[in-house]
Amino acid sequence: MSPAPAKPVDRQLPSDEARELLSLTRDLVQRELAPRAAGDEAADRFPREVFRTLGEAGLLSLPYGEEHGGGDQPYEVYLQVLEELAAGWLAVGLGVSVHTLSCHALATFGTDEQRAAWLPAMLGGEQLGAYCLSEPQSGSDAAALRTRAEIDGEQYVVSGTKAWITHGGQADFYSALVRTGEDGPRGISCLLVPAGSAGLSAAPPEHKMGMRSSPTAQVHFDGVRVARERLIGTEGQGFQIALSALDSGRLGIAACAIGVGQAALDLAVDYAGSRRQFGRRIADFQGLSFMLADMATQLEAGRSLYLAAARRRDAGLSFSKEAAMAKLFCTDAAMRVTTDAVQVLGGYGYTQDFPAERYMREAKVLQIVEGTNQIQRLVIGRHLTGS
Repeated sequence: MSPAPAKPVDRQLPSDEARELLSLTRDLVQRELAPRAAGDEAADRFPREVFRTLGEAGLLSLPYGEEHGGGDQPYEVYLQVLEELAAGWLAVGLGVSVHTLSCHALATFGTDEQRAAWLPAMLGGEQLGAYCLSEPQSGSDAAALRTRAEIDGEQYVVSGTKAWITHGGQADFYSALVRTGEDGPRGISCLLVPAGSAGLSAAPPEHKMGMRSSPTAQVHFDGVRVARERLIGTEGQGFQIALSALDSGRLGIAACAIGVGQAALDLAVDYAGSRRQFGRRIADFQGLSFMLADMATQLEAGRSLYLAAARRRDAGLSFSKEAAMAKLFCTDAAMRVTTDAVQVLGGYGYTQDFPAERYMREAKVLQIVEGTNQIQRLVIGRHLTGS
């Protein structure tokens, strides 16, 4: 059963343009995403054409400058669009977040010539990106990555394997972190690798508990030749680029988490208002109404937290600690809220007749991607203690 359209979230948006953008997004979610999400998830079907539709609507380029085809929107607005997309279909909301993350290195650290040459196509809607940092033996310890790029004339020759890559095998370009020098973070660089490069391949997608419409796969680099002009930043700057991208990406995950949680809350409220037991709506029982109140409060707190971090980013202030806090709190909140939504629906919540069980399965991965929540606590603690 598909969830009924919910009352729009009451948002404080900075402009009429932003309000129109959120209205467009909600319309696309109701027409293009929500009706097909359950079926495509059940069939493990990647909705590539949906991303083209979003690209045509300008939703794949929102936080980047107009001079290269971006939407020139503040992060405060972009993240709320992500939240709406994730509420309709997490695989799509997270996919937009990953694409945005994949463009970050070029948009932020590329030269003017590099941005002019490649960024418009990446932001125009036809291309979809993937971000390649993790490897089979280096997940949380990203500085231990082993995929190596050796200079051969005017090219790098890249060999190694990346793991847990969203859009692996489906992407049109890969922002890949590779080792060009010594062990540790100082020996890492960033290359922009076209998907059609000889020697580049993807393994079959992982079989996941949730987000089955979003392909996650290992990506193999078997002597892939990449022109030296596709080095983003300088050699040895890759780890700095990766951390910069992850700070922004964590805000995207936080927004997606609130979207999934909001969808679960809307479903629970609708069900509790229509389900009757002992001659009353179950929403009228204090124990259940208190549960709904707690769910709503957690989501509103998470939304405020990610928006506060986004506003710091938009103002040019440091936001690494705040991004880690938002990712930690919002994804934990989403896990609690989706679990409670299953409880509100009772036995029906445990069946695939309602999307509550899917929301719960999807929320779990958000506590893991873009740095586990244990890593977020480490980041926050280091900021607090100066270590």
